[in-house]
Amino acid sequence: MAKKWLLRLAVGLSAALFLAVAYQAATWPDVAILARQTPKTTAFIERYKEARRREGKPVALRWQPVPYEQISVHLKRAVVAAEDLEFFSHRGFSTAEMRKALEDAVRNRKPPRGASTITQQLAKNLWLSPSRNPLRKLKEAILTMQLEKHLSKRRILELYLNVVEFGPGIYGVEAAARYYFGKPAAELDEHEAALLAASLPRPRTWNPHNRTRSYLRYAAEIEGRMARATFLWRAVGAVPP
Repeated sequence: MAKKWLLRLAVGLSAALFLAVAYQAATWPDVAILARQTPKTTAFIERYKEARRREGKPVALRWQPVPYEQISVHLKRAVVAAEDLEFFSHRGFSTAEMRKALEDAVRNRKPPRGASTITQQLAKNLWLSPSRNPLRKLKEAILTMQLEKHLSKRRILELYLNVVEFGPGIYGVEAAARYYFGKPAAELDEHEAALLAASLPRPRTWNPHNRTRSYLRYAAEIEGRMARATFLWRAVGAVPP
């Protein structure tokens, strides 16, 4: 009798595993298509819209994707300097950032901070959730490898700059530049670019309309990184001054 139950249990578990794998395969995103197509929405944008609907509030979404050439070179430099200085040299994952996060955690006696690269953040923004559960992290890792395989670094950066959040309902650099500075992303100067880049860790509370002391200090730190990382000029496709 016990053997029959064990057999049924094994069959049930195998069927459940098969269905789970089949579902993931059927719903897995077509990463390669992003080499030539701009996404029509993202997982994070849909989460924002759903939250607004649940609260009975208008969506009020600001999002206007633009080509790589229509984004200020200063903003490209600022975001890479702030979020992932090794972006142009790694293959999607930064061991240096992971090591630094662990060292900071030990020194400050706190849980490790996020050490995600720009590619990892793009995968999360496009298709996943803010959850840190192991399955979600595994999906992120696989999608990160696929992004690095199928897209150029500049295309990954272009997509990231066009989908990342810069404040409640504000997604992408074009919407952020127009909302906070009244100008297109192409016209942002170094200081404005640093202010936007500094908002990325906490876009709901750190942004150019809410200039706390810690936020401004971080923006100044980013400007310092930009000045030192002169290689970023050519990396983003610009000629140094």
